[in-house]
Amino acid sequence: MGDDDLSGPYLAACARGELVVQRCAGCGRRVHPPEPECPWCGGGELPFAPVSGAGQVHTFTVVHRSFAPEFRGREPYVLAWIDLPEGVRAFGRVTGCPPERVRIGMPVRVTFEDDLPDLPQWRPL
Repeated sequence: MGDDDLSGPYLAACARGELVVQRCAGCGRRVHPPEPECPWCGGGELPFAPVSGAGQVHTFTVVHRSFAPEFRGREPYVLAWIDLPEGVRAFGRVTGCPPERVRIGMPVRVTFEDDLPDLPQWRPL
């Protein structure tokens, strides 16, 4: 199974404005980023299920020069890993505040902006 096969349902949900992660049918643990089998029990049944969309910034970086075409002209911007209450981390861009105000532990909520529909955006609460 290729990476596109694994991330396809995740990206499709993002495009619909929904944040989903895998949940192992065997042990019930959440798995993210998408994996072909559960890293805890080895189970292979990992359907995607919606999550709350709330979280806290775990770590972040401020990008001042982007090499990704879809981000050029948006600099500076913040990319972050977000701790979700469901026990996994999600990746995305922090928006809605200046980069210098982003802090580890800052509470955020997911949103999906029209110009980057397949990437979660995180706004401070």
